[in-house]
Amino acid sequence: MEIDKSVVAEALAKVKDPTSGQSIIMRNMVLDLKVEGDNISFTIELPSLNQEHKSELNFACQAALQEVYPQANVHVHMVSNNPAAQAPVKVLPQVKNIIAVASGKGGVGKSTVSTNLALGLKALGAKVGLMDADLYGPSIPTMFGLSGQRPKVETLYGQPKIIPLEAYGMPVISIGFIIEPEQAVVLRGPRLAGIIKQFINDTIWPELDYLVVDLPPGTGDIQLSLVQSVPVTGAVMVTTPQEVAVVDAVKAMNMFMLPSVNVPILGVVENMSWFTPEELPDNKYYLFGEGGGKKLAKMANTVLLGQLPLVQAVREAGDAGKPIVLEDHPITQQAIMQIAENTARQVAVRNEMKAPTQMVQIKTQ
Repeated sequence: MEIDKSVVAEALAKVKDPTSGQSIIMRNMVLDLKVEGDNISFTIELPSLNQEHKSELNFACQAALQEVYPQANVHVHMVSNNPAAQAPVKVLPQVKNIIAVASGKGGVGKSTVSTNLALGLKALGAKVGLMDADLYGPSIPTMFGLSGQRPKVETLYGQPKIIPLEAYGMPVISIGFIIEPEQAVVLRGPRLAGIIKQFINDTIWPELDYLVVDLPPGTGDIQLSLVQSVPVTGAVMVTTPQEVAVVDAVKAMNMFMLPSVNVPILGVVENMSWFTPEELPDNKYYLFGEGGGKKLAKMANTVLLGQLPLVQAVREAGDAGKPIVLEDHPITQQAIMQIAENTARQVAVRNEMKAPTQMVQIKTQ
């Protein structure tokens, strides 16, 4: 049987990259594919020749091709695309930008901003995923109508990998998918770090333009674990106009700005900026004061990405499992899409003007 090069490519497309869990064809790892008689030869480009699963990847390619062409003689050549032979494998190579959504205190609507920002970026045509890193109080399962659902587990090169759930065409992962809704999360630092690393290293994320990470409030173990585990493109700070919220947000913001962390602040979202009754859409009542978002943005030498009004429909949509950006609600929809557009613009500017963020390295004495 004559070997067809397109059939060879289709077979190799079923082989997964051990780092990202994506097809080696999709990841453009297969180079110089040649077919000569019964001989098939190609090169696989790896981040490092020291990659742990190099031999298993070789065997997987051989097995995939033997299924379609048992008579084929398969020659696989491995090369490194990194001149530093000992260079570590890049974390989440299929994700272009990681956006941390943070706040200084709870109750400011951080999860509401995270969900609607992610869906807003998706509405702009981007490929977006959402990681719920608020391990103590995961809200994402409720806000996406996924409570009680469990992610599937797939074995990849002998290692169990988590398949994110999907909500409105977007991959989502949360500890709320793993524990019971009423179960208390009682974890110390090392275990918290382990879960964050599982969500990053042991989850098969697809190709993404943005991975939005919903952080817990404050400056605790989870925030530190995130910046140690993955290069965060930038942070979006969420606050209300109220002075007490701004004071706490400053502390959280300053953590990202520490020289040892050095995560750029993309901008500030001011939530609950004013109250607007449904029956009086032109009225604004500043229940929590004014100017908190602008004040915080000025402190960080960044921009105010937008303001979200306090509207009953936002709460109703979140409780119903369909975030407000998906509803026909002009006041909030326009505000959220403006925030999404400004965030995308800030990410582009950040990537143009600054070098990629480096993961935080903890030095032991």
